[in-house]
Amino acid sequence: MDYTLLFIQTLNGVQLGLLLFLVASGLTLVFGILDFVNLAHGSIYMVGAFICASLTFITGNFLIAVLISLPIIGLVGYLIERLVARTLYSRNHLDHVLGTFGLILVLDTSVHLIWGPAGFAVPLPEWLDGRVELFEGVVVPTFRLLIIGVGLAVAAGLYWLVNFTKLGMLIRAGASNRTMVSALGIDISTLFALVFALGAMLAGLAGMLISPITEASISMGGEIIITAFVVIIVGGIGSMKGAFVAAIVIGLIDTLGRSFLDDLFKLFMSPQAAETSAPAVSAMLIYIIMAVILAFRPQGLFPPRVR
Repeated sequence: MDYTLLFIQTLNGVQLGLLLFLVASGLTLVFGILDFVNLAHGSIYMVGAFICASLTFITGNFLIAVLISLPIIGLVGYLIERLVARTLYSRNHLDHVLGTFGLILVLDTSVHLIWGPAGFAVPLPEWLDGRVELFEGVVVPTFRLLIIGVGLAVAAGLYWLVNFTKLGMLIRAGASNRTMVSALGIDISTLFALVFALGAMLAGLAGMLISPITEASISMGGEIIITAFVVIIVGGIGSMKGAFVAAIVIGLIDTLGRSFLDDLFKLFMSPQAAETSAPAVSAMLIYIIMAVILAFRPQGLFPPRVR
């Protein structure tokens, strides 16, 4: 086995996992705490990428564009909560799905009208658009290391916010018993709007970080949202710890499966059969993991303590 390739692909898996965590953590906040099924979360991820792409071209600096884009996408999330989500909280989950599916169509069409059908390749600063030699024979892109650093920093920040701040206490209380929180004089509607805006910022940040690697495209939201739902189901709906662990695990399984599954299959089948079957099986791995978790631990790996 090529251990250098294994290390690089493991690093790529961690990077993918942290990007999935950014999306899934926002989805966990909205789904687990507000009990709101937001299919349009992937479209918010897409809008964040396009806003950042435009500001990168205007400012000439990707990092400045990200800093400006974050409050903008937070405002977009706040408006979506006020205008769409709030009217659906008292409805059942089917109404949530139908309402947010309509929102997907609105956001996708709006992006098409504003930015056009083509994607945007986002340029990076020269100091981020290079490679770093971690040790002999192992060279990785600088920007991928930045994504890992940002993902870990956001995970630590969310852990601190939820567990050690007054806002986090209110979020946990609202998730447990929103009626009692309202009775204590807390403006639960404002609290939920802030949670929704925070979830939008997390999804938008993930879109901003992935756009220089792939591009900002209209289809990117649909590609990520299914995997994000798999993450929160495996980790436990409403659990930030579960979202983090499940995202890393799924990122590693997806990346390593696509890279090495054919070599594993060649141990007990012909090379031609292995090369034919491995891509199909690797594409199904994360769904197989989800099915196993649902069969043996339907509440997820790390369900929240209070529901």
